[in-house]
Amino acid sequence: MKKHISKAEAQEKIDEFFRQKELDAKYVKKIKRLAMKYNIKLGKYRKRFCKKCFSDLKKGKVRITKTHKIVECRKCGERNKFRIM
Repeated sequence: MKKHISKAEAQEKIDEFFRQKELDAKYVKKIKRLAMKYNIKLGKYRKRFCKKCFSDLKKGKVRITKTHKIVECRKCGERNKFRIM
């Protein structure tokens, strides 16, 4: 039988995961699925990992324009584009 957790417990689990310095792609995928299951928005956390391969973007190549911050993933080469406000 599966153990069901509350939305608050899921949010705490997500916050605890993203406090780590290094992110593992396998666990990022699990945490993202957990957030989707409980309808929790990742918000600022989604900028920490690649949209394609879920690897850590801290070591990515960064380019900044007037309106966007573009981070290129070192692992897959995907360009992740974030709006600057």
